[in-house]
Amino acid sequence: MPAPQPLLPEPVRRLGAWCAVLLLVAGVVYVGIRLCVEFRTAVVPVLLALLGTALLRPLHRRLVKAGVNRSLAAGLTCVAVVAVVGGAVYIVVAALIDTGDEILASLKDAAQGLAEHFGSAGTSLDDLASNAKKLLGKFGGTAASGVISGVSVVGETIAMAVLALLLVFFFLRDSDRAAETLRSVAPRASVDLVEAMARRAFGAVEGFMRGTTLIAVIDATCITVGLLVLRVPGAVGLGALVFVGAYIPYLGAFLSGAVAVLVALADRGFVIALWALGVVLAVQVLEGHVLQPLIQSRTVQMHPAVVMVAIAAGASVAGVLGMLLAVPLTAAVFGVLHELRGLYSGTADSPRPPPRSAG
Repeated sequence: MPAPQPLLPEPVRRLGAWCAVLLLVAGVVYVGIRLCVEFRTAVVPVLLALLGTALLRPLHRRLVKAGVNRSLAAGLTCVAVVAVVGGAVYIVVAALIDTGDEILASLKDAAQGLAEHFGSAGTSLDDLASNAKKLLGKFGGTAASGVISGVSVVGETIAMAVLALLLVFFFLRDSDRAAETLRSVAPRASVDLVEAMARRAFGAVEGFMRGTTLIAVIDATCITVGLLVLRVPGAVGLGALVFVGAYIPYLGAFLSGAVAVLVALADRGFVIALWALGVVLAVQVLEGHVLQPLIQSRTVQMHPAVVMVAIAAGASVAGVLGMLLAVPLTAAVFGVLHELRGLYSGTADSPRPPPRSAG
């Protein structure tokens, strides 16, 4: 009796199997994202604490090697972070307060100049301003609820920041026991692989955070010096904006650079604006062709298109916070994929965890 013929040809069955796998993975990812959004008050501090731990672990490790107790070293690291971050926030806020009026006035002058040149070709900026006033008037009745919601958001943000700082302390103090904890909960058959993937993911995030911070400092310093030389008003505040925007690759640099050029255009004229544009472009070329390959050469390299898609996805899920977290999380995913590719392609040995003493 002849064997029954399959209902569908082999290529169609393989395509159906791949579609089923993709739908299953997409469903799991969607449910995971929705759960993270619902429990964001707990999830966001954990993610921020992991990023902070990745950035601060070298300092903690040096203190431990110098003979400082692990708990005391973690506490000193957190105190140093609070002092540095608090000082930096104070400097940035003070700079923005001192120069904020100049920046806003310059942007307003630039908008008026653009309206004079392009207003006759279509809807002018004055029309946009009047429409914006009408739109704001419609929402005047919800001002009280907006204030209440704003207060609740501030309270939630402070609570998440305090929780993230406490988690950074515990993560730093107990980092030497992270591998043992992970091995105790992982399936026995794949315990080495799980540990290797976790180490690779954390290493990618650690390299990204340190590299991005160093690049942000260099970018902000170079652009601030260039704007000061060109005597652009609000140079320090614009430099602070460049530093913050550097944590959102490509998009942050574009927006902060555009603001700097517009301010130069309004206050210093077209020639100085061209010079400011040249400074911004020169810094971006330096970052893309020298700093990125040199500083982040040991981290996971991602194509700019992947970075932009990750930023867009993060913005759609969690706004600005999602944009900040999207790239390091994507770097962690790429680190895990690199580890799996090395394992299953045979280009790497079976995963062996690094020495346990590394903390």
